[in-house]
Amino acid sequence: MGMQIGIVGKPNVGKTTFFNAATNAHGETASYPFTTIQANKGIMYARTPCPCRELGATCNPHNSECRDGIRYVHIEAIDVAGLVPKAHEGRGLGNQFLDDLRQASCLIHIIDASGSTDAEGQMCPVGQHDPRQDVAFLEEELDYWILGIIKRDWEQVSRRCKLEDQKISGPLAERLTGLGITEGDIKVAMRHAALPEDFSTWTDAELFTLASHIRRAGKPILLALNKCDKAPDAMVQAMRGEHAIPTSAECELALTHAAEKGLIDYKPGDDCFTVLDEDMSDKQLKGLEYIRTHVMEKYGGTGVQQCINTAVFSLLNLIAVYPVEDENHYADKKGNVLPDVYLLPRGSTVLDLAYKVHTDLGEGFIRGVDARTKRVVGADHQLQHGDIIRIVART
Repeated sequence: MGMQIGIVGKPNVGKTTFFNAATNAHGETASYPFTTIQANKGIMYARTPCPCRELGATCNPHNSECRDGIRYVHIEAIDVAGLVPKAHEGRGLGNQFLDDLRQASCLIHIIDASGSTDAEGQMCPVGQHDPRQDVAFLEEELDYWILGIIKRDWEQVSRRCKLEDQKISGPLAERLTGLGITEGDIKVAMRHAALPEDFSTWTDAELFTLASHIRRAGKPILLALNKCDKAPDAMVQAMRGEHAIPTSAECELALTHAAEKGLIDYKPGDDCFTVLDEDMSDKQLKGLEYIRTHVMEKYGGTGVQQCINTAVFSLLNLIAVYPVEDENHYADKKGNVLPDVYLLPRGSTVLDLAYKVHTDLGEGFIRGVDARTKRVVGADHQLQHGDIIRIVART
């Protein structure tokens, strides 16, 4: 699995419910802190239109799924133990939490927008806790985690780099590579932090600023404003934004279970559902009506799929590309139509796709072919979301 998204937050905010709704897994949930001790892992899906509809073809996906012209691309999800203040000092399950997140490309921070869990994850009356405090606390914990790694032997490393006239970004990247943070991330962070040019003079406060910018570049965060149906409207409106999405994981889980039983017609990410079984109990029908009025009509969906899609296509700025071996039939050698889809950073080239599919294709690259236009494209041709590309290589 090439990419992992971390599901994070303090205890008892609905992290595991979100994880279960996103992956259809069945992690343990309960109304007390630290229900999740060991990290849960599963597969969730980024949703994007499949070219099969446009082409009037029936696709045969291998590494993804297609349902009614919607392609669901596999992403690994990890639901980690709840985080509490001072976790970076080992409080709660902090050290395990942070270690579990090392390879996450980005984080979806589940927040109890209803304000019904306090800073420690204990239940409290709705609106008693300000969920905006949770945003700052989690970011600070991650910043301190990165700072702790940066500061190990900092004086010796910075002194050596200065004596050898080296840039500090290289040694920092070596230390942080285990977190999936690249030298490119560090250079971006250093530019945005606007620190003094002489890195040997950086103070603890300046190093903390750098750690914060490294976290933003290397571990971007999307906010899932969970329990939105129970939250005060003013709070949801105050917090929502491009990367802060009203969410009801509990309602999403109820809808997916109802769809599995054939009670309703619903696909993850839909903005509405259709009742198929009118003989449901009054309790079931009332529950569905509640979801319709308090979540679907109010917010345009449960938010779970929107969180995943926004994390993948906006926060990480990825595109979906379909490699094929036969540009005339959009198929592989066995005749499977649109068999694979890959997620690549926006700005990736045809050569990048070749290497993503297989190292041999990249090393033997001759040319690419845009399957829609049949036009030959070179190694440096920038790919667009939804492209279908044949790669011609020496064998």
